[in-house]
Amino acid sequence: MVAPGKSKFFYGHIVTAAGFIIWFVGWGAFTPSFSVFLKPLLAEFGWSRADASLAYSLSFLVQAGFAVVMGWLTDKLGPRFVIAVLGSGLGICYLLLSRVTALWQFQVIYALVGGIGMSTLTVPVMVTISRWYVKKRGTMMGIVQAGGGFGGLLFPPLAGYLILAFGWRYGYVVYGIINLVGIVGAGLLLVRDPGVVGQHPDDSPPTAPLTPEGSGASPGSSGSSFRTAFASGQFWIIAGCYAVFGFCRSTYASHTPAHVQDLGFSLMDGATVLAIIWGASSFGRLGMGRLIDLVGNRTTFIASFFMTTAALLLVLWAKNLWMLYSFALLFGLAWGNQAVLRFSVASEAFGLVSLGLIMGVLGIAESSSATVGAYLAGYIFDRMGNYKLIFWIGIAVSLGGALLAGLLKPKVRTGEGRDR
Repeated sequence: MVAPGKSKFFYGHIVTAAGFIIWFVGWGAFTPSFSVFLKPLLAEFGWSRADASLAYSLSFLVQAGFAVVMGWLTDKLGPRFVIAVLGSGLGICYLLLSRVTALWQFQVIYALVGGIGMSTLTVPVMVTISRWYVKKRGTMMGIVQAGGGFGGLLFPPLAGYLILAFGWRYGYVVYGIINLVGIVGAGLLLVRDPGVVGQHPDDSPPTAPLTPEGSGASPGSSGSSFRTAFASGQFWIIAGCYAVFGFCRSTYASHTPAHVQDLGFSLMDGATVLAIIWGASSFGRLGMGRLIDLVGNRTTFIASFFMTTAALLLVLWAKNLWMLYSFALLFGLAWGNQAVLRFSVASEAFGLVSLGLIMGVLGIAESSSATVGAYLAGYIFDRMGNYKLIFWIGIAVSLGGALLAGLLKPKVRTGEGRDR
């Protein structure tokens, strides 16, 4: 414990860095672990794309169910136990995947073990950041989520190299070790809220009593109860935005490398396109976090959904690498924007009191649509031999997201920043 006023170093910087690392190795590796490994697995075992995609899809349902539990545990016990202990399931998942010999094994391990591990990465980290920052919340959320983008820039080419040089089983082993070390180590650095170390949100002067970890309260905690939030119209509008984001993220990030290879390009070309998506999402997250702090959520949310629409229109006609790279850049920027916006919207609309549980339930909408999207893309390809229909579906879904974002009610702030 650090007495109030004694510490010159703001521990929130450590919390942000730990969150960045967790997203870097967690989210940065998860999608590549499916999408880049997909065709090598199909080539060895002869599975259909729909059957293999079912594992990825079901992992989102598991994430959705356990995200509610993780949100509740974070509100009650703090993020350290949740991420350092339960988050280790992700690394264990990859180690087990390196030993699979049958489809059912792949599906159970990826969906159940991987899904539980992934359920610890989003709500606990974002709730913790929300408790440490108020004025710079959007910026710090963007920095943390940029970790996933930078990880996604690194891990697809790494996966491609490992598969081509040593085989897919060795690639999963490397992924497992990286995740165990990164997530457990960074998780141990997290602290539930500033009161635990005698500090205050944003390193500002005290405005409320300090609280011990696990107390269920936080300095300056305010906002709606879960019941009040759930009964509001804004909750369901935000849930719709979460669902649109989840559908597009899951569907196109998981199948893009295979689509690139279907067009006649190499496995490394597919990994590179995916890496550009993730890399661009990092810049989208960083830039959007600052923009949220300055101008608010609604307009930027609308614009980001229109960017997704434009990207999917572009990939429909892409026949060469420069067009695929352009799609990846635009899609990644929009994805990064929406990744930050969805959390910023929820924390601004409902406050901190029940934010873990609220985000967990909103995550059900996101994960459910992600489940449908990833499986539907594989099913459509198996039936039609291409992904054109799923791209058109994504265009319609993205336009629907723009309409939903237009229904958000911004909060008006005075002083720094404008309408929220």
